[in-house]
Amino acid sequence: MIDLKFLRENPEVVKQNIRNKFQDQKLPLVDEVIELDAQRRATQQQADDLKQKRNTISKQIGALMAQGKKAEAEEAKKEVAEFGDELAALDKKQAELEEEVKKRMMIIPNIIDPSVPIGKDDSENVEVQRFGEPKVPDFEIPYHTDIMEKLHGIDLDSARRVAGNGFYYLMGDIARLHSAVIAYARDFMIDRGFTYCVPPFMIRSEVVTGVMSFAEMDAMMYKIEGEDLYLIGTSEHSMIGKFIDQMIPETQLPQTLTSYSPCFRKEKGAHGIEERGVYRIHQFEKQEMIVICKPEDSMMWYDKLWKNTVDLFRSLDIPVRQLECCSGDLADLKVKSCDVEAWSPRQKKYFEVGSCSNLGDAQARRLRIRVVGEGGKYFAHTLNNTVVAPPRMLIAFLENNLNEDGSVNIPEVLRPYMGGKDKIVP
Repeated sequence: MIDLKFLRENPEVVKQNIRNKFQDQKLPLVDEVIELDAQRRATQQQADDLKQKRNTISKQIGALMAQGKKAEAEEAKKEVAEFGDELAALDKKQAELEEEVKKRMMIIPNIIDPSVPIGKDDSENVEVQRFGEPKVPDFEIPYHTDIMEKLHGIDLDSARRVAGNGFYYLMGDIARLHSAVIAYARDFMIDRGFTYCVPPFMIRSEVVTGVMSFAEMDAMMYKIEGEDLYLIGTSEHSMIGKFIDQMIPETQLPQTLTSYSPCFRKEKGAHGIEERGVYRIHQFEKQEMIVICKPEDSMMWYDKLWKNTVDLFRSLDIPVRQLECCSGDLADLKVKSCDVEAWSPRQKKYFEVGSCSNLGDAQARRLRIRVVGEGGKYFAHTLNNTVVAPPRMLIAFLENNLNEDGSVNIPEVLRPYMGGKDKIVP
């Protein structure tokens, strides 16, 4: 959510930003907000004038009584009482106008960074750089679930019987590999100075609407029936929510946290053939990183965050690339975002394994996360990034470490988490 004062003073900037995101249907919202806000401020001024008048007359009542002018004092009291009804009506009108302004402000997209490439959708995202040499072995690489099945590491049929499509059982060494990747990612981030955290896996609706847009919420979140609670789609939600309504001393910034959680997602819509198996599922686990910082530091932290993911994947000898998200692919709260994509030797292309985002003060403004320093109070900036999400990470890991005999190499950094194993053998 952008600053109302900024919108009021820069309506054309806000409109151009909407055009840059190819959301022209939202253009009328800017003028609607300006008009409703003008009405709100006029109503507030009426109420303030009336309160001042009421206070003046109230002071006069005491003087009239002291002068023995009881009848005049009684008339003044009646006038003050009438002011009460009028003020109540004005307060109600003001609250209604504020709500209408907020509704519109919540769906007007955040101002994107000037460096963001302009494009309609993810097909126009821009490759920035590659890390590691992508290789294709001289033997055929099976689909990832076929690799897992030969290692007795996955049971999709049982999962369908128990929970339906979009779920799985991981078994044996593949299940252990899954846990090893999570544990390694945890320690990797701790070694980089982040504080480890296990957050709540459910959050209230106020936090949900504070951290994401309504469109994202509808597409992702599972609602707990009869409760004001939602299952988290990523631990970023509860980690940012940790700071709701907080006034953070500037000396305590930045807050750098890495969190583990299961994640639950509806994953609405149809997906392609490459999204079967464990690529796009309803339940998975993830290691996340978030930062709360001063506005002037957020771009520096943005670069640090995505590089953490690159470094982790490269430590496992998996080639990756950074892909800059274009304007039309940015969620409404984001200022700037990039994906980290891993190389798939089977598909001979890259696929997304993590996403890094700078949200400016949008989440902080919605959740009232403020900083107090020598210069006064201001809204913090928030950032988040995937350290690793093992279902997709497992695909990249298995394909890049598979041998022709069906065995899978375990990189040295992961062996302590696999009981010293250097290979998984069929």
